[in-house]
Amino acid sequence: MSLLGDRRPIVVGVDPDPARRAAPAWAADEAARRRLPLRAVHVEGVPTRGYRGREVPPSWEGWNDALHQAGRQVLAEVVDFVAARHPELAVDALLAEGDPAWVLREQSRDATAVVLGSRHLSRARELLGSGSVALPVMAHTRCPLVVVPEPEHITQDPPYFVVGVDGSEHAAAAVDVAFEEAAGRGAELRALLVWEPGLLKIFDEHGPQQEGRRLLSEIVAGRGGRFPEVDLRQELVVGHPVQVLTDASAHALGLVVGARGRGSFTGMLLGSVSQGVLHHARCPVIAVATPG
Repeated sequence: MSLLGDRRPIVVGVDPDPARRAAPAWAADEAARRRLPLRAVHVEGVPTRGYRGREVPPSWEGWNDALHQAGRQVLAEVVDFVAARHPELAVDALLAEGDPAWVLREQSRDATAVVLGSRHLSRARELLGSGSVALPVMAHTRCPLVVVPEPEHITQDPPYFVVGVDGSEHAAAAVDVAFEEAAGRGAELRALLVWEPGLLKIFDEHGPQQEGRRLLSEIVAGRGGRFPEVDLRQELVVGHPVQVLTDASAHALGLVVGARGRGSFTGMLLGSVSQGVLHHARCPVIAVATPG
């Protein structure tokens, strides 16, 4: 996710619910492993939404002070949580006002990664509802976006990452991040290109599958030399891309996909697939935008 010597922080969006700590834990572990600082960000929305019925809202000043006090308390609890987990980690906290998606997109300009949490059972509502932040951040992020499910999932031994490939420049950027993550964690890497046959699949399957294998080999070529410690498995799988990637990542350390973009291989359109796996994946999803 970052170049050697780059000190851009890992940014984590903080949820006010003290029970939701999977995202700060993932972000703190990643920052400690990469020897990067961690920035905890809590964004205050529009507080008037909390007043209903016949309640009389307080004055603007009192209302703002109460909001700031609650936000500072949320951040203090997260900083304490991170300090207990990684005492040596440099952590700073940012209390911001405004739209959470906009604030986090701005933070992504100078970050190594932005990390958000998500409750799996209500993920469709969280990602697509009016309070959603994951999808608008993913659409405009300047760095990898990591969405960590609640609760934490169970990984498999030996550990592995999964990366979705479609032949696009976004997929190439995702493969770079996947190799880096796998190398840093001592994990295997499964590179998957999913072929979804069309209505005429009964007439020709050999040609598209051969093209898929060629694309898969091209996009991972050369990266194995940079990361010789990573055990790479290349797989061409027939099926629906979201379902295949979700199944493949059930016990993975992470699923890496391109944040957006249309590839040259029919069926793997990572702009839509990345949104789909956010709904269903049980492991952290790392959505990677093309640099620049």
